[in-house]
Amino acid sequence: MTFRSIFVAGHGGLVGSAIVRNLQRNGFRNILVRTRKELDLRKLDDVQRFFAENRPEAVIVAAAKVGGIVANNNYPVEFLLENLQIQNNLIATSFESGVKKLLFLGSSCIYPKLAPQPIHEDSLLTGPLESTNEPYAVAKIAGIKLCQAYARQYGADFISAMPTNIYGPGDNFDPEKSHVLPALIRKVHEAKANGRRDVTVWGTGSPRREFLHADDLADAVRFLLENYHSPEIVNVGYGEDITIRELVELIAEVVGLDIEIHVDPSKPDGTPRKLLDSTRIRTLGWKPQIPLKDGVTETYQWFLQNGPDLKGWTNSGVVSVRR
Repeated sequence: MTFRSIFVAGHGGLVGSAIVRNLQRNGFRNILVRTRKELDLRKLDDVQRFFAENRPEAVIVAAAKVGGIVANNNYPVEFLLENLQIQNNLIATSFESGVKKLLFLGSSCIYPKLAPQPIHEDSLLTGPLESTNEPYAVAKIAGIKLCQAYARQYGADFISAMPTNIYGPGDNFDPEKSHVLPALIRKVHEAKANGRRDVTVWGTGSPRREFLHADDLADAVRFLLENYHSPEIVNVGYGEDITIRELVELIAEVVGLDIEIHVDPSKPDGTPRKLLDSTRIRTLGWKPQIPLKDGVTETYQWFLQNGPDLKGWTNSGVVSVRR
């Protein structure tokens, strides 16, 4: 399937920028992007004006307010309200403007905290969510349901993909806002730079998480855009998980540090395990290509070249687990 133009909402983020690169490599030429200053997706009038002027044939919703456990705990109103505003404006205006195909990117946090592992798409709404990021998850679930409602009521080709934890070059390494993998890269690097060997993680270090490189997710998004037409959600995962302690050890190996890992059991572990069942997309013919160690190595090299200056940054070395 080809489109005259594709609007990638959220092109400046880790996932959105990877999607733009993938589309360009695969021959898509008319890719529409706007910065936050150019287009505030929270404002319906602005979104409607953009669609009226540009008439995209396809829309990829990669824009969202995101963050780790600290940000989710501290700003539940913003995580719920802003995400609802962004996705509602984009999805509704896409339909009103005659968009042929829309892909909404959700998150694996939509699934119940104690969902059977690996998590199948049918697990949605079968149990309580992880409390530490419930507002974000509720917003994402609302986006899924809105896409499905447009598909059911009007026959719109609006689909939803649920990625696992995403990482890669261009990630957010801010100690207050980053997710667990980039946060750990920064903390391990900072420990090495300051002659330390110790890093402390929240919880027991035993939760298991799955990580997918942003370039793999971008390739899956393009694949689904071209080949998938069902309103049923699709998981996009790597297919293997790892404990947080093992992740620290892997990062330390990449960084070149003989690490000493401390845990803080007084802090929450969150979901014990979160591994997606990606059978649906693999059956369609897609699978990831980037091994975790290769991806972490690439991400660390990007951090060394582009990351923030660590001088003057004095942090306790405590890292929270992305949910």
